[in-house]
Amino acid sequence: MTWHSVRKGLSWLVPEALLLGAAIASLHVDALRDPLREFAPFYPVVVFALGFLLALRFQRSRLVFALLILALVEWGLDRTRAGDVGRFVWQAAAVLIPLNLAAVMLMTERGIFTRVGLVRTAALLAQVGGVAAVVRYAPGLAESFVRYRPFPADWSSWTPLGQSALLAFVIGAALIVTGIVFRASATGRAFLWTLIAAFLAMHSVDTPVAATIYGSTAALILVVAVIEASYLMAYQDGLTGLPARRALTEALQRVNGKFTIAMVDVDHFKKLNDRYGHDVGDQVLRMLASRLAKVSGGGRAFRYGGEEFAILFPGDRVEECLPELEALRHSVEESKFTVRRRLQRRKPARSKNGGNGARARPQITVTVSIGAAESNGRQEAPEMVLQAADRALYRAKDAGRNRVES
Repeated sequence: MTWHSVRKGLSWLVPEALLLGAAIASLHVDALRDPLREFAPFYPVVVFALGFLLALRFQRSRLVFALLILALVEWGLDRTRAGDVGRFVWQAAAVLIPLNLAAVMLMTERGIFTRVGLVRTAALLAQVGGVAAVVRYAPGLAESFVRYRPFPADWSSWTPLGQSALLAFVIGAALIVTGIVFRASATGRAFLWTLIAAFLAMHSVDTPVAATIYGSTAALILVVAVIEASYLMAYQDGLTGLPARRALTEALQRVNGKFTIAMVDVDHFKKLNDRYGHDVGDQVLRMLASRLAKVSGGGRAFRYGGEEFAILFPGDRVEECLPELEALRHSVEESKFTVRRRLQRRKPARSKNGGNGARARPQITVTVSIGAAESNGRQEAPEMVLQAADRALYRAKDAGRNRVES
């Protein structure tokens, strides 16, 4: 398993799994029992206040609505944990939480105080009003809802939650996973972990401290996801997924001793864009980024700007990096890139004898020119090394492109 695969796997766990794991561990440590009991009343206040402030500051309407869902449920359960009314409110909340979280995850950012935002807020408050109306005017319906079991009782004997709630959590998880598959994002992943934390909160309703800790951790996961997303917007390129130019600047400030920088540029990229369109150009950049992300020799790739990329080799001389760069250049040249329009599905090419296959799509070969330079006695500053690498890149282009120069 490559380091790239390990990092991709860890991205599903960090930081959400760490936050939830810390909450679970703290509840099972006897020495923390009394401190947690004192901390629990303040935990949701701090988390929800911070969350709403961040959401308003960064205009994150989905975070506002998700926090509003969790806050309303937390407020309601704090007041009705016992008795027939409490059991109904708890079961109704357990049904509404996963479905609403899934809906919020799938919705787009349309503002908080806009017409769409106000309609969404009204929809949430209408659900609260509906639960209150059932409690007041239809207690028989509330009792039937609590006792409803569409499946054998043994299937849900491991949890105090009703079967309707369990089914709602399964549906919510399926909707969130579907949304992640078709629109992958850090916040989408956070909604899945939030759903798990919310389930633990509802499952632990008979233990108020645990329910509060899990419910507040569910909100904290979303808050951290917004902070992480804001960081990625500044330090990660949205098109290719590589670290952006700002990340390169900070990496160069941290590097100690000798290092090598390689500048990589797509040959004839403007002609490719003019002929096939910018969608195809973006596909080419993503393909190249996937090759650069796997460069060996300890190199780390960055999106520098446009069709230009940079690779930083800390601690290496330029002679040591040239074989890795030549291998990279060769792998790009050998890759056949099939032109596909956006959202176009893969189809078999038309057979040579005129069969029923789909019309063959054009294949293009993409090449790159690479210039490399190292820090030495004459050029120690990172800016000077970058300029030297850029000059080497232009020498590679002047010499005919599809080559490595140092």
